[in-house]
Amino acid sequence: MKTDIVLSGVGGQGILSIAATLGTAALENNLHLKQSEIHGMSQRGGDVQSSMRISDQDINSDLIPLGGADIILSVEPMEALRHLPYLKKTGWVVTNATPFENIPDYPAIEDIHAEIKKIANHIIIDADAIAAEIGSRRSSNIVMLGAASPFIEIPYEFLEDGIRKIFGRKGDDVVNKNLEALAAGRKYSEENR
Repeated sequence: MKTDIVLSGVGGQGILSIAATLGTAALENNLHLKQSEIHGMSQRGGDVQSSMRISDQDINSDLIPLGGADIILSVEPMEALRHLPYLKKTGWVVTNATPFENIPDYPAIEDIHAEIKKIANHIIIDADAIAAEIGSRRSSNIVMLGAASPFIEIPYEFLEDGIRKIFGRKGDDVVNKNLEALAAGRKYSEENR
């Protein structure tokens, strides 16, 4: 098994928590992992991007070539567009529907969604609304991870274990809300792909 993932978003949206959960899930289950991160002005709403390569075999490089990503998992729709050149023709784009309008000339969200819909394999999910429905607005990033989980070659239980490990120190309530967020995101993708 091998999955190359480009994670993208804006500072403060939880990209690094997604990466930590995925990384923990992989390493705790004896998978190989290589990761690189780019932090723009992440504290001020700048671009945050992480490339993750997960495999049951050795991995030689942490860089994902153009046209090499199996998944673009983006918590911000314009950031999904920015990273499309990395996507394989058979890859999946999984993005949050809700924009983070951090620039004055942010394009119309309908135009961004229209471009994403041109990709054969796409999921556009309102992760913010789903997180609010489960009573945990801060877990929209984990909703996104759940939405991408059907396309990641890691058993779902590994992701659940990663959440328990990463969020365990914050208490059972936080762990359970994040597990609920993961399940809600996965359910959405399974019903809408």
